Amino acid sequence: MREKLLLVEDDRSLGETLKERLEKEGYEIVWTVSVQSAKVLALEAKPDLVLLDVRLPDGDGFELAAELRSRKDCPPFLFLTAHSGAPERLRGFELGAEEFIPKPFHLKELLIRVRHVLESHKHSFREARYSYRGYLLDFSGYAIRSPKGEETRLSKRDCALLNLLVQERHRTVSRDEILDRLWGEEKFPTNRTIDNSIVRLRQAFEDQGEDAIRSVRGVGYQWTGDLQDA
Repeated sequence: MREKLLLVEDDRSLGETLKERLEKEGYEIVWTVSVQSAKVLALEAKPDLVLLDVRLPDGDGFELAAELRSRKDCPPFLFLTAHSGAPERLRGFELGAEEFIPKPFHLKELLIRVRHVLESHKHSFREARYSYRGYLLDFSGYAIRSPKGEETRLSKRDCALLNLLVQERHRTVSRDEILDRLWGEEKFPTNRTIDNSIVRLRQAFEDQGEDAIRSVRGVGYQWTGDLQDA
């Protein structure tokens, strides 16, 4: 089955070029030029990846990304935009963007980054759910549920990091490996980005967080919590 991409781009010349090139690469492309239609298509078309412009005729790509992220089945997304200053890049990554590609860009670079994102998500989350001291780790739902029933929604990246630590819990996962496996060649994230993600994950487990995720000074992190299938 071909992977489906939702392209949200109001520049019709660029949109046609991208649609044609991506289709040549074997992708199924759903192209729209507005925020409102993108909201509908993200639900109906169920894309594997969304390519988002920031400035759109009827709204803001950032706001659209925030709405997509609030949905349980939010697909991964990346930004393609001429507005690529540090504040915009920071906002994009805080929203959970996989990539932030400034215009103009080389088509070959875009293809490489699209493939990287799709490959990284193809086997990212297993359907298994785990229980840790009454907390439910729901990878497919991108959430952690507390013993009291309170739910903490996770971004794609935070969920992917938790999944990586759980699946590799027999060893310490280095920061370099985390950056390579979850961020690839993107230069914006730093070790501090990973540390902040770990803080958010620990907070979801409240006072059990430090026991669940161990810091190994100068190396990285390891999942050390006791897990049971849920």
